Amino acid sequence: MQIDLRSDTVTKPSPDMRKAMANAEVGDDVYGDDPTVNALEEKAADLFGKEDAIFVSSGTQGNLISVLSQAGRGDEILLGDICHIFSSEAGGVSVLGGVVMYPLKTNTDGTIDEEKITEAVKPDDYHKPNTKLFAFENSHGGISGMPINKESSDKMALAAKKSGLRVHVDGARIFNASIALGTSVKDLTEHVDSVTFCLSKGLSCPVGSIIVGDKNQIAEARRIRKLLGSAMRQVGVLASCGIVALDSMIERLAEDHDNAKKLAVGLSEISKIVINPDNIHTNLVKFKVPQNKGFEVSEKLKDLGILINGSYTELRMVSHYGIDSKDIDKTIESMSTVMNSISA
Repeated sequence: MQIDLRSDTVTKPSPDMRKAMANAEVGDDVYGDDPTVNALEEKAADLFGKEDAIFVSSGTQGNLISVLSQAGRGDEILLGDICHIFSSEAGGVSVLGGVVMYPLKTNTDGTIDEEKITEAVKPDDYHKPNTKLFAFENSHGGISGMPINKESSDKMALAAKKSGLRVHVDGARIFNASIALGTSVKDLTEHVDSVTFCLSKGLSCPVGSIIVGDKNQIAEARRIRKLLGSAMRQVGVLASCGIVALDSMIERLAEDHDNAKKLAVGLSEISKIVINPDNIHTNLVKFKVPQNKGFEVSEKLKDLGILINGSYTELRMVSHYGIDSKDIDKTIESMSTVMNSISA
């Protein structure tokens, strides 16, 4: 049996989710008539202390709709230079929305300096785009799932708001951040206008993300979702999993964090691997192998039944609902075998 550490997106729905899907009460969500979707959206909005919420098909779509519902063609969004919206969403906000992305230097802890935010806001000059929105990521997937604490989140959000900007959080794994920090998602996002979070990563749902925000923004988000051809009908079958996830899958993320830390410590003891376990706080484990050996390492691990995401030098493993402590032991043992076969 394979051990799949490529991502927490490979998780499969829990038995309770499958039961909920089979028994879900449904209606036409385009008309607002699906009671299960309505219940999920209400639950999500309440968790974050926001006025409203909308169920969408993916995290990328959630970020796209969030941006397009708060910035128009020719407007500008400020965001981190290694954030997911900028680097891994096919430039969608620009391609589909005409929104200009202005990247800011990201610190090693996932934050962006307040002065960088305020200095990047464009003056009222018809040569410049109108800066409308600031976005940041929590936890930060580009930095081994680094969680950003409330103090740092508030500083960035309030700096942007002082400059007249709205603030969006790509919270694909914000519940991982919440568990790691011991801080509620409501407190972590107190001063932001919108948040997208994924149901289909660590929370183990088969499909879906949620956007939370104020009523006006979510109303516009519904229009944008329709424009993108993404309004769905009897989608309570999927939303039912989201309710199970929010009720029962959040606290167990701590197990994933423990497994990730165990993995990081084990990897740190293997020759030719560079990793600092102290930098692993959630479920993402990034490490380096000798230059240009990454694909060779990942292929040899695959031969041993372990799947990971590979590149030239930096590799990533992700713990999740489908991985237990014994899988971590086997991965460490297999990684040691592979690295012993790799020339420096």
